[in-house]
Amino acid sequence: MSLQAVLVANRGEIAVRVIRTVQALGLRAIAVYSDADAAAPHVRLADEAIRLGPAPAAESYLSVERVLQAARDAGADAIHPGYGFLSENAAFARACVDAGLTFIGPSGDAMEALGDKVSAKAAANAAGVPVLPGLSRPGLTDEDILAFADGTEDVFPLMVKAAAGGGGRGMRVVHERAQLAEALGAARREAIAGFGDDTLLVERYVPRSRHVEVQVVADTHGGVVHLGERECSLQRRHQKVVEESPSPVISAATRERMGSAAVELFRHAGYVGAGTCEFLVPYDTPDEFFFLEVNARLQVEHPVTELVTGLDLVELQLRIAGGHPLGLTQDDVQLRGHAVELRICAEDPSSGFLPATGTLEGYAEPRGAGIRVDSGVALGSEIGSSYDSLLAKLITFAPDRETALDLAVHAVGDLHLLGVTTNAGFLARLLESPEVRAGDMDTSMIERGVAAVGPGEADVVRAAVALAAIERLLLSEHDAGASADPWDTLVGWRIEGEAPIEFKLLPPGAKEPIVLHVSGSPADLLVTHGEDEWPGAVERVDATRVAVRIGGRRTLWHRAARGQERWVAAGADAFAFTVVEPAVQGADAAGSGALEAPMPGTVLSVRTAEGDAVSEGDVLVVIESMKMELSLTAPADAVVSAVHVSEGQSVRQGQAVVELESGED
Repeated sequence: MSLQAVLVANRGEIAVRVIRTVQALGLRAIAVYSDADAAAPHVRLADEAIRLGPAPAAESYLSVERVLQAARDAGADAIHPGYGFLSENAAFARACVDAGLTFIGPSGDAMEALGDKVSAKAAANAAGVPVLPGLSRPGLTDEDILAFADGTEDVFPLMVKAAAGGGGRGMRVVHERAQLAEALGAARREAIAGFGDDTLLVERYVPRSRHVEVQVVADTHGGVVHLGERECSLQRRHQKVVEESPSPVISAATRERMGSAAVELFRHAGYVGAGTCEFLVPYDTPDEFFFLEVNARLQVEHPVTELVTGLDLVELQLRIAGGHPLGLTQDDVQLRGHAVELRICAEDPSSGFLPATGTLEGYAEPRGAGIRVDSGVALGSEIGSSYDSLLAKLITFAPDRETALDLAVHAVGDLHLLGVTTNAGFLARLLESPEVRAGDMDTSMIERGVAAVGPGEADVVRAAVALAAIERLLLSEHDAGASADPWDTLVGWRIEGEAPIEFKLLPPGAKEPIVLHVSGSPADLLVTHGEDEWPGAVERVDATRVAVRIGGRRTLWHRAARGQERWVAAGADAFAFTVVEPAVQGADAAGSGALEAPMPGTVLSVRTAEGDAVSEGDVLVVIESMKMELSLTAPADAVVSAVHVSEGQSVRQGQAVVELESGED
């Protein structure tokens, strides 16, 4: 291979993924990082790592000049952009070539033709691929879009989409004219923050549909093949969370028609490298499809295609960039078995999938045949709000779909990320739902509540009981290592023997703690909660795992701690608790009349001031976290008594941002 040293212009799990294949091919792998990622796994894995700048993406991963300078400093001869950031930036692709570097991806011209949703839709239309009606042309202004909505009958519901990028950012569904102006502004802001380009288009929104995409690879010798389709209908906020290949509803005949359409479009554009053609498939007529967009890059969900085809897509990218032919024809591509991918994200499903932050105080990956984990984090990783919420991908492969789904449910139960809230438990419940098992899916089913977003109350109490037992064991271990002086022990005593220990464990969002009493020794203990009693025992297995036997049932729990915070997990759900001290029990820092920040982030705008009279639903403050905007609205008619934040200010979760008083006399 003519390439010698590849700089990976990205971070997280994709940087790790690319670096591994680069090194497996005997090439030198160069990582780049921001200050927030100085200790990240991709930095440690690479042969060399170069600092780009501070945490903000605009000053690090989105800075073309800094990335190119890093390549020059490291002596790289090629750049792999991963996905997101600069991966679909035609100017960056051209700048790499101008700097004498090989850009591992399509040319700037092909990227502009297909990577931008506006030009791609025009190209698809010209090629005879069905497209959705709407308004799509370069340079659309808000006024153009508003005029289109006013002059077209039955235009709503309407989808507003950023022309650049992907991942659901810069997208808004608008159901009526009064919502359109606000949606346009929010979509443009997200597009600028995520992709540096606020170009928009609008198209008719189909309420119930499937999202199916076709993987294409093309070389410089005229070879273009498709690698089958991926089912990507399980989404929240228009972002995929579960993908699989092949789709459970696409027939062999439809697969051939979709694949041929994608190949023809890529061939016409002179596309070179790996890319994906995305289609909307009506729920009731899975043999129909409409062009959505082209992703002119590798995609997050590429591992499921790798597993069912037996091909390494990153290796193909590198060989194509090195001038080699594909080495396979369409007849050589055979889909065998079934693969499922779960995107493990730092987010809270019970709070509308809002991003979450924290430090990974506990981390364990599943192992076994048919299980693959692509991770960008490790024990001790700091999960902030500067970048995307994706932490890791769990991928399973089996001979058939049902077995692959079963394996995924089992594996996610053995994936433990303690210290930050994730969607792992929700994904396990989602895969267990009858609709998913039957392949009866569409892009809005998560919003319809097909799976419980969080564990039940009984599960929370069970976790609290286990934690109390574990804390009792830890106190005994402490005392065993203490001096003979009874005043050094932490377990209390009475004349008649050891005193029960009281634990007050506060779940997130709860007003009152769960109060538990533990009596006896770790080998023979009794946990009580009100009138309920749980006899059992607890023993240490290793540094991070403890076996708890309650009522004859033995369960292995992972446990982690930081200060007064505790996390335990015995399956896909991780349970967080705060050990409440009596002095602070029942404290409410925000007060009853406050709007609180539901997630850590940065204040984008403050739209009210002290003394303002506001109406229910008025937007008072807009916060951004992990490239997502959230508007805080007045819960009722009120008067603003205080504003505690300003634009550009960082806020923590639960921080009071606006104080309100009743507007009634």
